[in-house]
Amino acid sequence: MSYNAILLNKTGMEPHIADLLRKNQLSITASRRNILELFLQSGSALAHHDIESKTEEKYDRVTVYRTLQTFMEKGIIHTIPTPDNSIKYALCKDNCEEGHHHDDHVHFMCTKCGITTCLEDVHVPEIKLPRGYNTRQTEVVVSGLCKACS
Repeated sequence: MSYNAILLNKTGMEPHIADLLRKNQLSITASRRNILELFLQSGSALAHHDIESKTEEKYDRVTVYRTLQTFMEKGIIHTIPTPDNSIKYALCKDNCEEGHHHDDHVHFMCTKCGITTCLEDVHVPEIKLPRGYNTRQTEVVVSGLCKACS
């Protein structure tokens, strides 16, 4: 089942979360289920502290960190840099897989409310580098006011 299918089917989310974890050969633990459900419900990127404060169960920092690392390694979530050099995390699209992220979209960060969203339909422009340089990853974060704050 694709990640987008999970997002579209918010009712009966639990079986779909379990399917996603099994698909990625991950054991189904309460922390993984709850953190993944939080991403699915949020609709925007989350910081480590957001996850710690918003999960119904209280998990220690190490559990949250390890869960996020595992989800990144499996291609379930990707990172978004922030101006204060911290990181936010967002769900990957369908075509990400273990060790291969393909999130070539722009991220938008609201300077008023702080919400960070993936702009799936806005792709990172091709950047022509000088000869001898090779691109590994390009990250574009646009800041301004979101719809709600405009």
